[in-house]
This record gives sequence, structure tokens and C-alpha cells, in this order.
Amino acid sequence: MKSLIRIVKFTFGYKKYISGSVFLNLLSSFFGLFSFVLLAPLLDVIFNKTDVYYSELVASQKPLFSFSTEGFINFINYKLANIIVLEGKVYALLFVCVTIGISVLLKNLFIYISTVLVSILVNRSVGDIRNKIFKTLMYLPVSYLSDERKGEVISKISNDVQEIEWSIQSAIKGVFKEPINILVFLISLFAMSLELSLFIVIFLPVTGVLISLISKSLKKNTKSAQEYFGNLLAHLEESLNGFKLIKAFSNENLFIKKFENINDNFISNKVKAYRKADLASPTSEFLGVLAVISVLWYGGSLVFEDKMQASYFITYIILFSQLINPLKTLSKSIYDAQKGNSALDRIETIFKAKKTDKILDGPIDKLAFNKSISFNNISFSYKEDQILNNISFNVQKGKTVALVGQSGSGKSTIANLFPRFYDLNEGTIEIDGVNIKDFKLSSLRSMIGLVSQESILFNDTIENNIIFGDQLDEKRLIEAAKVANAHDFIHELEKDYQTNIGDGGNKLSGGQRQRISIARAVYKNPSILILDEATSALDTESEKLVQDALNKLMNNRTSIVIAHRLSTIQHADEIIVLQKGEIVERGSHQLLMSNNGIYKKLVEMQSFVK
Repeated sequence: MKSLIRIVKFTFGYKKYISGSVFLNLLSSFFGLFSFVLLAPLLDVIFNKTDVYYSELVASQKPLFSFSTEGFINFINYKLANIIVLEGKVYALLFVCVTIGISVLLKNLFIYISTVLVSILVNRSVGDIRNKIFKTLMYLPVSYLSDERKGEVISKISNDVQEIEWSIQSAIKGVFKEPINILVFLISLFAMSLELSLFIVIFLPVTGVLISLISKSLKKNTKSAQEYFGNLLAHLEESLNGFKLIKAFSNENLFIKKFENINDNFISNKVKAYRKADLASPTSEFLGVLAVISVLWYGGSLVFEDKMQASYFITYIILFSQLINPLKTLSKSIYDAQKGNSALDRIETIFKAKKTDKILDGPIDKLAFNKSISFNNISFSYKEDQILNNISFNVQKGKTVALVGQSGSGKSTIANLFPRFYDLNEGTIEIDGVNIKDFKLSSLRSMIGLVSQESILFNDTIENNIIFGDQLDEKRLIEAAKVANAHDFIHELEKDYQTNIGDGGNKLSGGQRQRISIARAVYKNPSILILDEATSALDTESEKLVQDALNKLMNNRTSIVIAHRLSTIQHADEIIVLQKGEIVERGSHQLLMSNNGIYKKLVEMQSFVK
């Protein structure tokens, strides 16, 4: 039952729908019970009682209505006797049939309205879960997605949330509907015959124990199946991203084999889970039938001994049989809740990642940059790998500092540390003498414009990719595009700035995508620029256009440039050469060339390659 409660907790934000559903379920149970209780007097009318019996019953004192089974049936019998004496048995039979029909109609009407409320409740609750997951993901540090595969995350927000949705639907029945039905019928059965109801006392615990044993083993298979499905999506996502490479190396069979292996494991665990889940219904039904057989045998003996009226006994059997379906549904709800709990365990890894996030807001809301940026003895390691070791340098306002060095020297790490995508292990980074950890993240990042080697664009219009959530100013938009040398090619497109650029900007060339990224940075108008190898992936013609746009962008701005092509940073006020996470040289281009050190060797290597 704990698994059911854990799932149902997601619906507690919509208590009015829960209350309405519970109330309607009570009404439907009452009218369902009422229609069955009328069966006993109906059977008596058809088979047992004589006209003399009904005349004597009418002549006797009118029974008082009470909520006991006996008092309720005596009251109905008295009213029915009046109808029979005045109108005849056929009319009384019609009256009872119409009353049963109306009761069943009202029962199903209330069930329908309750189902509508549950549908609203479930969909809004699941929508809240999706919103919470996505909101949590958006505020997680960059390092989270460095460790997690995107396909796995997509699986959690799609497949696992879908599993929780089904579990909530089932759990609502298991907590707010079926227990009401079971309770109402149980009270009625015990009120009708305490002796016969003793079989229920034996039947329910045995059923509960069996369901509990099976459901515990179900959770393990369900969790494994969901993990394999996450791996399946992750492999699919990686395969689509590397589709050209797979083709180029003729590795189709390798990736197909890996996919089939993951898929086979997923299917195997899914089949095991379904096999155990499908055991719930036949188990509870078989035990229920055993109980009915026991009641039939014992109750029949009571009828033969004239200790119980046949009409009461038949009504009791019918009422007892109504317990089987709610119990089957309840047992299925428990199984479904176990599957939902497995999905919830996986989703909570995202929420727990948020709780362990050490990149927290500071108190200062600073939006202006006035003097300088200082990197003071900074060190950083990713897991066990030391990336930066005791790095120090300053960037004065309006100046450009370039970071160069071989791959793995720590250049891009510095670019990631400044906007606090990661946090330092040692040392401080300061803006105007204030530690960046003391700034609000939104304020810190509002001062920074980032143009990376990979143009990150979205499946939207050019306009929306440039303004990127900011207020639209058409004059400012066009000016930003002109600075980025993008206005001319945008103007030649069919829909101008309203052109959709496709997934990741795949409708544009590499140079066009990069110029849109630069236009986005220009539109933001940041105080500080970080250019992370912004031209390294471009052809010569595109590089010239992009470099010209970058030069315009850096004009009168403070810039930290990470360069692969050293020809693009010779104008920098200071060039810092990194090697294995340490500064080995620093100075202007002319000074470093005259030193005949590492920088000169790098320049000569690139010149030789050209």
C-alpha cells in the first residue's frame, strides 16, 4: 500500500478533484448497492410470498426506517406490499425493475463524472511532473549533462513519466475508488450474515500476502526494463548524431548489433515484468471464486436448514461476487504502482542532482562592469583529472586577452569557469574586486556574451534565434545582423528574418550559423565577451567573414579569446600560452615571437601547415 500512497501524493495539489471523485464514488457505490439490495424483495415477489402475506404485512404496524440491513429490507417490503395490494404483483414487479434501472443509471452517471474528474486530476498532475523535471534540468549545472547521456534523460522525461501517468490512473482507483466499493459491500455483507462473512476474513489476508510477494519481485524487473529503454534511446540518439560517421566507416552492423542486444535485454525484462503483473488478476479472481464456492456451500446448507431465506442467500452471493472485480482492480493498482515507483526512482535522480548542486546564487545583483577581471591562483580538476593548476591573470576593461595552447591545456575550461558553468576547486575569479560567487547567476551571466566553436541554434526563426528571449527591437535586430555580416544573406532568404532554420540550424551553412551566433551576442550587448575558438571549424571564406564580424563585436569590449588559429589573435593586448593547465608564456604577439618559445613554434607549425 505504501507504493500506492507514494504515487498518489503527486495528486495532492488538486484536492478539490480528489474530494469530488471520492464523493461521487460513494454515491455510485450506494446506488450500486441499492440496486442489488432490491433483488431480495423482487425474488420474493416473483417466487415466494402469497397475497395473504402481503395483506397481513400492510395491516401490521408500519416499520420504522433504519440504516440496518434488516430494518432497510423490512421498510422496502412494507412499501412493496402496499403496491402489490393496491396495484397487483405485475405493477410491483415493474416498479422494482424501474427503480433498479434508475439506480444503475445514477450509479454509472456518478462513475462517469468521477472518471472525468480523475482524468483532469491525472493529466494536470503528470503535467506538473513534466514541468518540474524540465525546470530542474534547466537549473542543473552544465556538468550534469556531461555525465548523463541525453537519450537517458529523454527516456526519463518521456517513458518514465508515461509509466507514472499509468500508475497514477491505477493508483487513484486503488486508493479513492475500489476501497470505497469494497468497504460498502463488506459492511453490507457482514450486516446480512456474520457467519458467511467469516470466509471473507480468511480470503482477504491470503490474497493480500500473495499480491505483496509478487509485487516486490515485479519492481526489480520493471526498473531494469526502464534502464534498458533509457540505454536504447541513448544509443539511438548517439547513432543519429553520428550517422555520417557510421556510414563513412561502414559500421552499420556494429551499431545494429549493439541496438539489438540492448533491445533484447529490454524485451526480456519487460516480458518478465508483464508476466508477474498479469499474475495479479487471475490470482485474485481464483481466490475469489474459491471464497464464493465456500460461501455457496455453507450458505446453501443454511437455506436447506431453514436458517436463512433463499432470496437473502442469492442476494448475498450476488453482493459477494461484486467484491471480486474491485479486489482485482486493487491488486492491479498495487502492481502498477510498483512499476510507477521504479520510474519515480529514476526520475528522482534528476531531483537529487539538483539538491547536490553546489553552484548557488550569491546575494549581489551587479549589472555594470567598470575596471577589470582577475583570475587569482585558480585551480580546477574534473573528478580525478587536474585541468588547471594555479593560474593567475588580469583582463582590464576594454582589453583583449587570448588563451592559446594545445588541446587539453585548459583553455576552454577557463571559459566555462568564468560564467560558473563549473565552480573552482581553489582560487577566485573577481569582477571589479568582487568574487563571482557573490553575484546572482543571472546577473553574472547577463554581463557575458558567449560565442563558441559549435554554433548552438534552435529550430525556430532567425529573428527568435538572435533576440533569444529578449524584447524585440527591429532596428537593434538589423544592426546586430549587420555587425555580424549576416544581414545580407538573411535578406536573400525567402522569409527574411522569419525564416525557420531547422533543427540546430541545419538549413544554413557553418559560416552562416556562426554569424547568427555572433549576431545573438551583439544583440545582447554584453560588457564581457568570451570567444571559444569561434572560427576554428570554418572554411577560409567563411572564416574571413566571421573574423570580420568578431572584430566588430570586440570593438570597445572586454574580450577573452580562446584561439586555435593563431593568426586571428595577433591583435590581442595579451596572449597567454597554456600547457598542461599551467601558464608557460605570456605577452604580446611581437614579444612572444621574439622569445623563440612555445608560442613561436605553434605559429610556425600553423604557417607550415598552411
